[in-house]
Amino acid sequence: MNRRLAPIQVLLILAVAVACDRHEEPSSSNAAAPPSRAAPSSSAVPQSRVETAVVSTSAVNPTVALAGKVAYGEDRYSKISSPLQGRVVEVRVKLGDHVKAGDVLTVIDSPDITAAYSDFIKEASDLEFSTRAYDLAKDLYETKALPLKDLKQAENDLIKARAEFRRAKERLLSLKVPAVELDKPLAEQRVISRFEMKSQLAGTVVERTVTPGQSVGGDPTQVLFTVADLEKLQVVADVYERDLALVKVGQVAKVTVEAYPGTTFPAAIAAVGDVVDPISRTIKVRAWVTNVEHKLKPEMFARLHIQVGEGTSFLTIPKEAVLEADGKQFVYVVEAGERYVKREVKVATVSADQVRVLEGLQSGERIVTKGAVLIKGQEVKG
Repeated sequence: MNRRLAPIQVLLILAVAVACDRHEEPSSSNAAAPPSRAAPSSSAVPQSRVETAVVSTSAVNPTVALAGKVAYGEDRYSKISSPLQGRVVEVRVKLGDHVKAGDVLTVIDSPDITAAYSDFIKEASDLEFSTRAYDLAKDLYETKALPLKDLKQAENDLIKARAEFRRAKERLLSLKVPAVELDKPLAEQRVISRFEMKSQLAGTVVERTVTPGQSVGGDPTQVLFTVADLEKLQVVADVYERDLALVKVGQVAKVTVEAYPGTTFPAAIAAVGDVVDPISRTIKVRAWVTNVEHKLKPEMFARLHIQVGEGTSFLTIPKEAVLEADGKQFVYVVEAGERYVKREVKVATVSADQVRVLEGLQSGERIVTKGAVLIKGQEVKG
């Protein structure tokens, strides 16, 4: 009985073995392939934190924002130094005082004036003597009582005396002695050794480096006072070559500083430089800015926002979409298969939140406008 069943058992064992050899292969996975480092897929980043938009032209009122600083107006400040040597006997102004043109700032007692006036008196006396001598020689020559050579000598002496008198007078005038005083007869002149240093313009005393009793040396580099008009200042900013064509004299602008967030100061472009800085590749731009409340201070860092036109069409994208690495700017372009591809671009600022595309993108392409930093981080992780 057992011998008859043995073949059947063998067949059953073989059948089971064949069935085991014919097991099904597992089906391929439907999961997306892992994104490449150069182009992360949209599934690799939380979509709730990423926004995209199509690149297009816009016709907003474009502005160019330039970095700069507040400065005195070129013809609205004066650095005042003493034209002579002497000792300061009186200082009539202090820092912050408002002065008018012609107001006395300080009084200096100077031996230069005394010496110059003594020389003036001597030359005036010599001139008077030479004039009389020439008149006498001329009369004697006309009566044949004096040879011609003596008349010529008297004439030469008169010419020299006039030249020396003019020199002495000019010296006193350079020491700020009033010309009206020197034109009076000598007996009526009142010239003293006190020199009154006056302001050349109206403004505020913003610098004072002199005190009573101090000696001054007549050095033009020794600034005693600086008087400036603070109600109208300038902002000196740098514009890059690529934006130079957008900036013109007379354009309306606004100035902002960190000290007053949200506050703008009206300005207008006064001058555009003619020289390019060889290092920064920028050109200086100067703009007048009103400062009636004296909020702006010279040397403050500022931003100059220039309105470069109305209705001008630019290819623009949000400033947030542009990232920077290794000194280059780039954006993430959404391509087929929902891949984010990094692409280098060149842009220029046109407003507080928009940039103008110079190179790298075309109208109609879709880019990441929000969340580009997250994609960059995913790309780094790989």
